[in-house]
Amino acid sequence: MIYILQKAVSRPKEESGSIEESKPDDSIYASELLPKESSGPVALSFRRAKQLISLYTMAQNPNMTHLELGEVVALPPLWIRCDGSDPEHTYWLGAEPLKAGNKITGINLYMVTCDGPTADKTCFANLEELKMEHKINHHSSVVTTKGFAQYELIRAAAIEDTTVESESSICVDITWNTVDKILETPPLISAATLNIGLESGDPRSPVYQLYRELQFLLGLAEGLKTGVTEWPELLESEPAFELVQEFLTDLKKQLDGYCVSGNKDGTEKIRCDTEAVDSSMKSIFSERGDLDFAEQLWCKMKSVCSYQELVMCFTLILKSLERGEIQPWIHHGSSSLLSKLIQQSYHGKIEAVALTGITPIQMLLEIGLDKMKKDYVSYFIVITQKYGRWT
Repeated sequence: MIYILQKAVSRPKEESGSIEESKPDDSIYASELLPKESSGPVALSFRRAKQLISLYTMAQNPNMTHLELGEVVALPPLWIRCDGSDPEHTYWLGAEPLKAGNKITGINLYMVTCDGPTADKTCFANLEELKMEHKINHHSSVVTTKGFAQYELIRAAAIEDTTVESESSICVDITWNTVDKILETPPLISAATLNIGLESGDPRSPVYQLYRELQFLLGLAEGLKTGVTEWPELLESEPAFELVQEFLTDLKKQLDGYCVSGNKDGTEKIRCDTEAVDSSMKSIFSERGDLDFAEQLWCKMKSVCSYQELVMCFTLILKSLERGEIQPWIHHGSSSLLSKLIQQSYHGKIEAVALTGITPIQMLLEIGLDKMKKDYVSYFIVITQKYGRWT
């Protein structure tokens, strides 16, 4: 048995509203030595670690009679985690009592330093030397070896061209038995665990576009409550008004008998296994093939950047419906205001809608909600078909 000592994460006092006085750095407090729930390993400063090692050794020194310690008891070995901030980059301090029968004859002190990661194999002792050292220290005749390696595929770091830090990370942890040499490549029989931590809103996520749509919808809904809507920056190559204008022009051509091709790029060619995985993910989260007029309109207008542009888009759409220039189709059961106006246009007349106040925002929110509801149902169906029934 050994003691591992590390700094606990301090908790703010909830009951007391007073500001706690600063503690002198030389003091040792019992609260810092007690483990706390949900606290990860936090290193101590080298100075504090040395203080604790000193207390540990004095508590077991039979010559410290002035401390009135009573009967000295040999404690288990102590190891203290350090932060490496000292010039020697110390990461562990250790102390192990030496006993002769029931008496303590001395204490072995250990210091583990590290200059940082290195791939230079000449900096290490060979495996046989390490085994021999282990046998001598632990008086063992049998030594078993286990290997561990970790490969970072995506590390938690700042996203390129932004000041935002992403907590997303993907790494592979590999373990195996019977190590033959230092820094050996993991053998094919190793056990590998893929650890994926994906932060919501990471641009590298395959569902990032869905995240953007959902955030835009939440912003519109919040705007209806507060009266203030925060419009996103223009990220598309074309403004939303121009996209809507082109979309309506294509619909007019279709009504006049022209054929507009929906697939300009043809089938995507998969070049390698990585692209095959990406393609599989995209097939799950890609646009549905049965988008009606309102849903296609949302795809164009989700990049709208101002209230004025939103009004211009709906004005253009309503005029096209009034003149009978387009005859769009919509899904049965759609209850949005725009869907009702489209149904009225089938009979040659639509009611007048004042595009003022919150009405344009409400119309955009309704068609966005309708589309995302159908999207989520479609995603669950596709995933169920690919990977089996949900449990």
